[in-house]
Amino acid sequence: MSISTPTAAAPSQRPGRRPAVSRESLQRPLLIAAGLVVLSTAIVLWARTRPGFDPFGWMVWGRQTVSGSLNTNAAPSWKPLPYLFTLPYAVFGHYQLWLWMITVVAVSLGGVVFAARIAYRLTSAPPERRWAAWVAGAFAGAALLGVRDYPHYILSAQSDPMIVALCLGAIDAHLSGRRRLAFACGCLAALGRPEVWPFLALYVVWGWRGGWLSPRLVGGGVAAVALLWFGIPALTSRSPFVAANNAMGSGRRLRSDRVLGTIDRFLDMHETALELAALLSLALAVLRRDRATLVLAAGAVAWVLVEVAFALHGWPGLTRYMFEAGAVMIVLAGVAVGRLLADPPRVASLAGAAGLVVAAAVIVGLLPAAVSRSRGELRDLRAQRVRTALINSLPGTISRAGGASRLLACGEPLTLLEYQTTLAWYMHINVVKIGWKVAPAVASGRPIVIIWPHRHGWTVQALHGSCPL
Repeated sequence: MSISTPTAAAPSQRPGRRPAVSRESLQRPLLIAAGLVVLSTAIVLWARTRPGFDPFGWMVWGRQTVSGSLNTNAAPSWKPLPYLFTLPYAVFGHYQLWLWMITVVAVSLGGVVFAARIAYRLTSAPPERRWAAWVAGAFAGAALLGVRDYPHYILSAQSDPMIVALCLGAIDAHLSGRRRLAFACGCLAALGRPEVWPFLALYVVWGWRGGWLSPRLVGGGVAAVALLWFGIPALTSRSPFVAANNAMGSGRRLRSDRVLGTIDRFLDMHETALELAALLSLALAVLRRDRATLVLAAGAVAWVLVEVAFALHGWPGLTRYMFEAGAVMIVLAGVAVGRLLADPPRVASLAGAAGLVVAAAVIVGLLPAAVSRSRGELRDLRAQRVRTALINSLPGTISRAGGASRLLACGEPLTLLEYQTTLAWYMHINVVKIGWKVAPAVASGRPIVIIWPHRHGWTVQALHGSCPL
C-alpha cells in the first residue's frame, strides 16, 4: 500500500523517476532554510537558555573525538544523529555550543513547515476555497509547537524535535514525489531513534519492489545506519549495544502497567479536542477513501505500539519518544479542520454549516489550553535562564581553582548528576571521568574534588588529598 498524493502526478513525474530539479525549484527551499537559520539565531540569543543533560554529552562526544579520546560508556546513551553535527562543530571550540543550539532550533522549526505543508496538501481544497488549506496548514504548524513541553525540548537543544522534523520531512518528500529524498530523511531519522527502524525497513522493501529505490542507495543507507549505531560504540565503549544497555537502567521507565502507562503518556501530550479532531479526520478519510490519510493514521498507531513494546522490554517509553506519532496526529487534526472548511456551506445544507461549527469548536476549544501552556513555557523559560546564569559561572569557577588539569590532579571530579555532562564539556574530558555518587566516593577514601552547584554559584572542595582548593 502506498501513500499517494490527493492530486494526480504530472506525466513527467512518474513513480520511480526523480522529478527534474530546476534552478527556480531550489531557490525557495534555500530561502526558507536561510530564513530559518536567521530566525533560529535570533531565538537562541533571545531565549538565553543552555543545552540539557544529553546535549552537553553529545557535544563532549564531538570534542573528545577531535582530541582522539572518545569514550561513550557513560550517559547519555549513544545515538548517531547529534554526533553528525557535534563532531564537525567541535573544531570551532566553544562556538560548538552555539552552532548546535542554532541547528536544533532551525531543524525543529523546519518540522513546523513540513507539518503545515502536509496538512495543506491533504486538505485537497478546491481552488475557490484554497484558504481552507492555508488554515489547515497554520493550524497544524501552531499545534505542533503547542505539544506539551515541545518548546522546552527545542530551547534545551534536544534532538527529539529534530527527529520529528525529519519524519515529517520524509512524509512531505514522499507526497511530493521525491522518494529518494524521503528515504534519505528516513535514514537520518533512524540515526536518532530506533522506533524509526521498522518503518524504514517497510519503506525499503516497498521501494525495492517498486523499483524506485536502487540497491546501491538502499545498501548505503542501511549500512550507514548500522555502522553509526553499532560501529562507533564497539570502538569506544564496553559494548556495541551500550545505548540499549544504558536505557534499561533509566529511572524514568514505567515500573507497572507499561501498556496503558505508555498510551497515557502519548495522550497526555495533546488536548482532547485535538484528539477528537484527529478521529474526525480519520472518519472523513474512510468516507473519502483517502489512502494517504489512513496510512498516516496507521503509522501513528504503529509507532505507539512499538513504544509499548519497548516499554515492555524495559526501556523508558517517554513521552518525547512519541512526539513523531503525536505530530502525525496533529497533522490529521489540521486536515479535519481544513476539510470541514473546504466544503462550502449552503443555506439548505446542514452538513456544510455543521462543518463550520465543528471546525470553529475545535479551534476555540484549544485556546484555553494554548494560553495555559504558553504561561507554563514562560515559567520554564525563566527557570532555564536562572540555570544559564549558573552554567555561565562554571568556567570562572574552574579557572579560579587552577584550571581543569589541576582539578584532575587533585582527584576525581564529582558534581550533581544534572550537571555531570556540563562539567565534562567545560573541563574538556569524557563524561565517564565525572562522578556523581558523592556518598560512596567520600566513603571510599580516594582523592575527590566536589564541584557542587548552589544558588549563587559553585563550591569546590577537595577531599582525601593534599590539594588546597
